[in-house]
Amino acid sequence: MARRPILMVSSAVFGFEELLDRLYAILDSLGFEVWMSHKGTVPVDSSLSALENCRQVVEACDLFLGIILPRYGSGIERDGGESITHEEIRYAIANEKPRWILAHEHVVVARALLRNLGFGSPEDRQALMARTDDEGKSLFKRKPPLDDLRIIDLYELATRHDVRLEHRRGNWVQTFVTDGDALLFATSQFRRYQEAEAFARGTIGDADTLIDEIDRRSGRDPEGSSETP
Repeated sequence: MARRPILMVSSAVFGFEELLDRLYAILDSLGFEVWMSHKGTVPVDSSLSALENCRQVVEACDLFLGIILPRYGSGIERDGGESITHEEIRYAIANEKPRWILAHEHVVVARALLRNLGFGSPEDRQALMARTDDEGKSLFKRKPPLDDLRIIDLYELATRHDVRLEHRRGNWVQTFVTDGDALLFATSQFRRYQEAEAFARGTIGDADTLIDEIDRRSGRDPEGSSETP
């Protein structure tokens, strides 16, 4: 029996559990082995840190689906460090994993708005987050629609703003508004992948079978050169 392709899903979780539950069910039904921390299906090595485990999982998966949500996510191991989702997407890019990325509309709109207000760079956004009032309290509220402006850094990483525009590859990021938008994208992309892989496995991997199938569909006798009645 052929091994099921391993598809890793990377995202924040809190507040989006229903979307992730439905996504897991769809991807599993399409024939993938789905690694998703929310469902507890990510293989864990107890001798490693959470971040090291996630890096190891990114290396081991066949395909990668990242979801950039209005929540930055957990797993920050040091002050100023990045969330696990941020690290995973960075690692997937560095390892050139076949990847698909979804981004919630709130992230895209917030980025455009901040750029218009003069906060277009990561440094500008960090300075904005660091602002305090006269009593030294942070003016940035870590609440919806965005709980951390580094989500925009993550979006720009996924769209490869670190690379000149003409050289960008793998920078497609699909914006979604509703859960249905996200599920439609995932279903469309990964169903096509499975169909292509099944074709390659079932035909291209067996030239004789492919030739016989072509002959059968064209009405020729697979055992000879004459056409069947």
